[in-house]
Amino acid sequence: MDDTLPYLMRGLRHVSTDSSVLVSSSKYLNNPKLRDWVATNMLRRSGQDRPPTADTYELHLIMKEIQDRDHVDALFEQERQRNPQLDAWLSERFMSKLTVQDVKACAPDTLGGTFHREVIEKGYSIEIMPPLPEPPKSHLDYYMMRNGQTHDFEHILTGGGLDFIGELVPYYARLVNVFKHLSPELAGELSVFNILGAMRIMSRGMLHYPQTWPAIVDAMERGIAVGRASDPIFMLKCEDALHLPLEVARERLGIREARFVDTSAETAFYLEQV
Repeated sequence: MDDTLPYLMRGLRHVSTDSSVLVSSSKYLNNPKLRDWVATNMLRRSGQDRPPTADTYELHLIMKEIQDRDHVDALFEQERQRNPQLDAWLSERFMSKLTVQDVKACAPDTLGGTFHREVIEKGYSIEIMPPLPEPPKSHLDYYMMRNGQTHDFEHILTGGGLDFIGELVPYYARLVNVFKHLSPELAGELSVFNILGAMRIMSRGMLHYPQTWPAIVDAMERGIAVGRASDPIFMLKCEDALHLPLEVARERLGIREARFVDTSAETAFYLEQV
């Protein structure tokens, strides 16, 4: 052992390669689009030329290239053999046909009425991703499709505001919740998008907008609390609870420990809108 090396550098081993391009044992590091996405979105300041939603849409497209969809589907199949609740969910493959009129007709204090006020009236759409041209063929496609259909409901149910820092609440609720209800390997595959999406909010906040850090930490903690205490969030059938008062809807859907905190002022500062 070379005693002249700093302690923290001991054990470092240089690996040679005949490759003329960057090569790694990580499929994530090997993807040039993801390397650029990580470098850009973990380090950049906010800008009016690039809305935060563009980050997530680009990440969604990149993950479709990277993930081994057959492997993830095999993990789903293994999991459903020992998880009757997951087996029933995958067998049903419920697909929402919810319309704006459905939520507009709900009373103001209900889940549907809150969704209409906080999502539709503020210019968002019911689905955060464009609908698939045909029914999903794989378990992963179905999981992602339902994620798009329920994400903004998850903001409301878990207590996360419909703003950039508020995104951390449903992000962390899912990051904790899938590991509570699924095996680690499958939960890990389903969490890559969320961990990268969440980390960009955290790193840019710390680097450029430290005034928002207390709100960021609080949002993370609130999401973690909900994820630990709740039934499987990804199986939510919000459509059955639209007519219920919000707290009753949370109870019906198995969402626990939700606590709403308004982070719109911190988000406006973070996005340089003030």
